[in-house]
Amino acid sequence: MKIVVVGGVAAGMSAASKINRADSNAKITVYEKGSCLSYGACGLPYYVSGMNDDYTKMIARTKEEFEKQGMKINIKHEVIKVIPEKKEILVKDLQEDKLITDSYDKLMIATGAVPIVPPLKGKDLKGVYVLKTLDDGIALKKAVEAPEVKNIVIVGGGYIGIELAETLSKKGKDVRIVEMASRIIQSFDAEITEKASEIIIQAGIKLNLNEKVEEIIGIEKVIGVKTDKGSYEANLVILAMGVRPATKFLKDSGITLAQNGAVVIDREMRTNIADIYSAGDCAEVYNKAKEENSFIPLGTNANKCGRLAGENITGKHIKYVGTLGSTAIKILDYELARTGLSESEVKALAINYKTVFIKAADHPGYYPNPTPIWIKLIYEEGTNKILGAQSIGEKGVVLRIDIFAVAIHNSMTTMDLGMTDLCYAPPFAGVWDAVHIACNAAK
Repeated sequence: MKIVVVGGVAAGMSAASKINRADSNAKITVYEKGSCLSYGACGLPYYVSGMNDDYTKMIARTKEEFEKQGMKINIKHEVIKVIPEKKEILVKDLQEDKLITDSYDKLMIATGAVPIVPPLKGKDLKGVYVLKTLDDGIALKKAVEAPEVKNIVIVGGGYIGIELAETLSKKGKDVRIVEMASRIIQSFDAEITEKASEIIIQAGIKLNLNEKVEEIIGIEKVIGVKTDKGSYEANLVILAMGVRPATKFLKDSGITLAQNGAVVIDREMRTNIADIYSAGDCAEVYNKAKEENSFIPLGTNANKCGRLAGENITGKHIKYVGTLGSTAIKILDYELARTGLSESEVKALAINYKTVFIKAADHPGYYPNPTPIWIKLIYEEGTNKILGAQSIGEKGVVLRIDIFAVAIHNSMTTMDLGMTDLCYAPPFAGVWDAVHIACNAAK
């Protein structure tokens, strides 16, 4: 059986590796547009800032390691068309600048996502960057290390934009974030993002909310950014305005795409066309909290769903249990994390709900250096079933949200979790942990 994998990063190589282990006779061919495979893209902001000075640390396995396992690996090859009726793909060799055709018995589409870049005047000037691939990261790191780069404008206040702002400010750069919306990292609710914004501003990072970039200024090289409210000097601009599925090449393939271009798949990673599978940031994913598909481009989902796709390509029928959209981000000395549904998502689903927002401590005051933790809990009115949880604090936040993720995954109520036997010792937590306190505040 000949299996072609389109995309060689998270979902694609997870699928290829699983197929290779499950069926030693499978002939696996991988096409990857970039120059590297199987890397942790979430580490890119920390590489760009120099916190990690070796990009190879982000690479899980090299091309040569995969080839030793018998796979045929083609980097710098872009699949530009899928022809299901012939079970063929059209590929552009980016090095030789030529087109080739290949065939498949089963096809795995894992092309990920690409940065959203609106048609801004000046977007192609020297000094304007995006950050999505390892190649992007290598180029951006070199650029920010130039001594003349002092003023950096980041367009977009999502995860990547905030992580870059934090790390580059620590590098001594003068950083400004311009965000068109009224809040940063909008998957979090306002109670959390308001505190996050305060932290960012106190650290000396400029934060311009409710402001739209209209033009990037310069002749050959960027010198500034013009918005609907003013103009700002910039030696370097980073566009971090979100991502969209990299699926333009599927437009006339007959494969069903969602409104935003994401591949529509079932819980076995199957598309609407036989023998074609998909997973990762190019595809939708089953949302356990909503009980329907969502577009949630996270590395956790990509790796899990890629692995499942690999198993199902070899003949199994394993359904993905679903994602809760659990995410975390570090902002300076603070942790933020969330899982399950946000308040706006609960409203959109027309669920009767209540919320509590509490302040507790990571451990008791009778042990040195306790720090505050704020937790927002969203739960169903009447049943008290936990629907979502979000938190911010200096330490102990992410692991506590992991507790809430397990609770939501297992349909627990605030009463269930409020009496769960969690560890207690003064260096770590109180006899009533912050998790207990939030749950027991829910009435």
